[in-house]
Amino acid sequence: MSSSQESSFTPYKEVDGEEYMNDKQLAHFRVILENWRDNLMQEVDRTLNHMQDDAASFPDPNDRATQEEEFTLELRTRDRERKLLKKIKQSIEDMDKDDYGYCESCGTEIGIRRLEARPTATLCIDCKTLVEIREKSRV
Repeated sequence: MSSSQESSFTPYKEVDGEEYMNDKQLAHFRVILENWRDNLMQEVDRTLNHMQDDAASFPDPNDRATQEEEFTLELRTRDRERKLLKKIKQSIEDMDKDDYGYCESCGTEIGIRRLEARPTATLCIDCKTLVEIREKSRV
């Protein structure tokens, strides 16, 4: 989660015996995801405006190369954020289908704290660890 995202919510305070992914918890995560999505969309708009406003044909090849490198880095960042926006959209859709917060591999609860750290998580920590071990063993 980005630093602006981290400061935009108060951690959920669980109540003993409350049902996992009840309406209150789902509302908490929906706000987190929607705020995150909105912040990313603002960044996309900011990048477009910046690239349109600052695009110039510099006569000096070094200046032109510096600008092109800056734009390339911004576009790479926006591409990562575009992929993240897809994950956010999928997480919101999972909420609407009552699938949010449960591991897509084994079906167990992902957990409130893990979801606050990674609101788009689709795997519990055990399944995610297994995936990472498999990925490392392929290298």
